[in-house]
Amino acid sequence: MKLLVTGGAGYIGSHIVLEALDSGFEVTVFDDLSSGTKENIPEGVQFFQGSTLSTSDLSKLFKYNKYNAVVHLAASKAAGESMLEPEKYAQNNIIGGINLINACCESEVKTFVFSSSAAVYGLPKYNPIDEQHPKSPNNYYGQTKLHIEETLQWFSNLKGIEYASLRYFNAAGYDKKKRVKSLEINPQNLIPVVMESAIGMRTHVEVYGDDYNTKDGMGVRDYVHVSDLARAHIDSIDYIIKENKNLAINLGSEIGYSVLDVINKLSEISKKSIKYRIIGRRSGDSGTIIANADLAKQLIGWKPRYSDLDTIVNSTWEIYKTFKT
Repeated sequence: MKLLVTGGAGYIGSHIVLEALDSGFEVTVFDDLSSGTKENIPEGVQFFQGSTLSTSDLSKLFKYNKYNAVVHLAASKAAGESMLEPEKYAQNNIIGGINLINACCESEVKTFVFSSSAAVYGLPKYNPIDEQHPKSPNNYYGQTKLHIEETLQWFSNLKGIEYASLRYFNAAGYDKKKRVKSLEINPQNLIPVVMESAIGMRTHVEVYGDDYNTKDGMGVRDYVHVSDLARAHIDSIDYIIKENKNLAINLGSEIGYSVLDVINKLSEISKKSIKYRIIGRRSGDSGTIIANADLAKQLIGWKPRYSDLDTIVNSTWEIYKTFKT
């Protein structure tokens, strides 16, 4: 089976490529390398450098290849930045996503797996968050994800695309076999930021608030290992093909860890003191965000295998420690 992965040279995409190869897929990576690296692309994987913003690039890509399924990750992904540069997110996430969906329709590719986000829910009205939670994004990044989810629903009705919208919580960790070696470029998520502090790329970690209603006053998040996320994409393709049904599911560990939990765990593993500085809460942040992933377990048989904090931090430190400054 031939699989196209857009954004396949990036952090999450490269792990999906590995999982697909392990599952017997013939994989093509399409990436503009704005945040991904060629080093993340395994030997023997076909690579096209191009942008989803270019209909010409997409036409060439689909002209010479017939794909059975597409996994779409190519997008901008920083929630804070999306509030400062909405035009960038409208272009990359919405227009790029629609261009790709159109190209799939023209090439009769009917199986589409979309990298969505828990950001579609906005501030939690309750925890853990299930798929019935109201969708009210509180940043433009989340709105762009919701826009593509809704577009896929319409195109499913009108054009026959079958899709999975996979709502990630906080992707973290690295391939345990160390097959992905490149660091994230300009990371925004906590764990790589803490890692950069540990290896001297940052002087300290900035902690946004210590007065939440949590055990230590710091924000609590649900971290899911990137290899577990990758497996869910393959399971979703299998589900779509076998059941001829669409999916919209949460992917999270269902366990919450605070900022301090993460800092302390890395200190324990790395034997380093991680400096951090408390600053004010960010507008729109919530104290606790945790997934209910029952639907993923029920529909695609998904079960996180590596999403405990020890494995997440250990697998990440194994990569970052080789980049000590």
